[in-house]
Amino acid sequence: MAEPTQLAEVVSLTALTPHTTELVLRPIESPLPFKPGQWISLQLPIGDHPPLNRAYSLAEPPTSKGHLTLVFDHVPGGQGSGYLSSLKPGDRLPLSGPYGHFVLPEPEMQHLLLIGRYSGLVPLRCMIRALAEQKTLPATTLIAHAPTASEQLYHDEFTALAARHSHFQYLPFVSETPDGHVGTLEVIKQLAGNGRRVTPMIAGIKAFARPLRSLFMDLGFDRREVKLETYD
Repeated sequence: MAEPTQLAEVVSLTALTPHTTELVLRPIESPLPFKPGQWISLQLPIGDHPPLNRAYSLAEPPTSKGHLTLVFDHVPGGQGSGYLSSLKPGDRLPLSGPYGHFVLPEPEMQHLLLIGRYSGLVPLRCMIRALAEQKTLPATTLIAHAPTASEQLYHDEFTALAARHSHFQYLPFVSETPDGHVGTLEVIKQLAGNGRRVTPMIAGIKAFARPLRSLFMDLGFDRREVKLETYD
C-alpha cells in the first residue's frame, strides 16, 4: 500500500555552507506532527521511473506555522539535490511521513552524548533546539564532524549555545575521511569509560557511525543503548 502523501509549498531556500542548502516547506493540507530526530520523504518528479523518493531529516522542531525545515547537500551530478536546487518559493511537491525511531529517549535522559558527521548533524540539531526552547536541555556534549572547515553546519549556532549554557559542550572536528574520527575516540573514552553512563546517539554514514557504536560496546554498552541513524 502506498504511503499517504500531501502537497507542500516551498517557503524558502537558503545556503548554509558552500555545499548545503536549507529548504523550508509548508504542508498545504494539514500540519505534520513529528518528533525531533524523525525524517520525511519527498517524492520528486524526476528520474527514469518517477517519483524519485528522497529522505530528509527535519532540522527544526515543530513550529506554530507548521513549517518543515530540511537540509540537503549538493551531490555532484545528483538528481535529487539538482532538482531541489532548482525550486523556487511557491513551487509544490508531495511528501509523506514522518518516519524513524531516532528520537530522544523518554522519560529521563542521562548525559546526552550526540555525535554527528556533516548532514548527520541535522536531526541532532533538531533535538538540541527542541530541548533548549523547552528549557529542558540536560548535560549534553555534541561532537560535530565536518569534511572541511567551510562545511561546518550550524557552527556559529552551537558555539553561541555553548557560551550561554555551561552544561552544553560543543566539540567541532574537521576530517576529510568519514572514518577519521579525529579526537572523537578519546572524548568518548573520557565521557563513557570506566562505567560512566551517558546516552549515546550517533548520526552519519555507516563508515562513520558503526565503528563508534562498536567502541561504545567495547566500553560495556549494550548495542540497544547506542542509537544510530545512518544515511547509506
